[in-house]
Amino acid sequence: MSTRGEHLLRADRGFATGGARLARIAAPAFSKVLDQLDRKLALGGMETTLPDGSCRRLGFHRRGPEAIVRLNSWMALLRLATSGSVGWYKSWTLGEWSSPDPVRIFELFSANAVALGDVGRAKGPFRLVNAIAHRLRDNAPRKARENIAAHYDLGNDFYAAWLDPTMTYSSARFASADDSLETAQLRKIHDLLDRLHLKAGDRLLEIGCGWGTLAIEAARLGAQVVGLTLSTEQKAWAEDKIAAAGLADRIEIRLQDYRDTDEQFDAVASVEMVEAVGQRWWGTYLGCIARNLKPRGRAALQYISIEHSIFDRYVRSADFIQTYVFPGGCLIDEQQFKDIAAEHQLIWSGRASFGRDYAETLKRWRHRYDEAVARGVLNGFGEPFHQLWRYYLMYCEGGFRGGAIDVAQVTLTPES
Repeated sequence: MSTRGEHLLRADRGFATGGARLARIAAPAFSKVLDQLDRKLALGGMETTLPDGSCRRLGFHRRGPEAIVRLNSWMALLRLATSGSVGWYKSWTLGEWSSPDPVRIFELFSANAVALGDVGRAKGPFRLVNAIAHRLRDNAPRKARENIAAHYDLGNDFYAAWLDPTMTYSSARFASADDSLETAQLRKIHDLLDRLHLKAGDRLLEIGCGWGTLAIEAARLGAQVVGLTLSTEQKAWAEDKIAAAGLADRIEIRLQDYRDTDEQFDAVASVEMVEAVGQRWWGTYLGCIARNLKPRGRAALQYISIEHSIFDRYVRSADFIQTYVFPGGCLIDEQQFKDIAAEHQLIWSGRASFGRDYAETLKRWRHRYDEAVARGVLNGFGEPFHQLWRYYLMYCEGGFRGGAIDVAQVTLTPES
């Protein structure tokens, strides 16, 4: 009997996660992997219990994140060394390593991402296999809908069980630790809308409208909104919410690819949509914004970026997120993306980053997710899926805490 979300659990078919046959061949190299980690962990360190019961301190050359890990099998190191984050996750599911707080491990790796280089990234034939498998998920128009459905059509009931009442699935912005998640999400939305200088009657295009909260808040400011999504689940939820808010005459939700939109709008908003576009389509995405924006219009984006100096290594393969969670996804290299915006005569201004807020958002989502599991409201999902989702939330939280990835808002305006 299949369970909900099983397609994500099986998503590593076609990807390389390391194998037992190699363990016998590579056994003498394990100490070299540990030596590499010890040498290249420039910030913080890791207290490591090895399979033979001995302990080893790795790193601790300068202050930084500190993590604890127990290696229950040498296979964990093999998978990390050959298949990177894909193998490290696979190893975790098999009990080959454990930690009292995996977030700290991901924070440590993130803080040392530049210094670690290719340590912990897929290599050789493993990298080639994963790169090819990821390339087959490219977000060409037909494939994009399939990729979005794999993640967002897990079910509205699934997301409603652990997101806040706004159903906002992107980073919040916290003014204080006492902020509720809902308050922080609405602050993020209005920070973005403030960039657009909306007036009553302005037409707003939202590329990737999610479950409709930004569209509703913009309509309450007097805008006429067109929201685009490729998720049938999101469209149904958004339309019900819009009708309940009495705003159906001001908001239209379309099941439509951004590439098929050619109209004129006073403003464009897009929140963490570009990560689902893929590097090959950055120019098309920015061209869509330029094409649909009036000469004096304004666009506001929220996006997740990865450290420029590690981007080339990142895109040569596929990481845990791209393999199991967001097929076809790709974080942006901000400098490259900014340059492409300029090619489309879009002026980049007002960048504001808030990566630590995303770490807090992810932490709260994880706690809410665990509460939902405990309440028994996530019907149809088995424990392996819950473990995948927890790992995903911890992995991302650690990434933002360590600084290798960041989230920011920016304003784009056409050159005059």
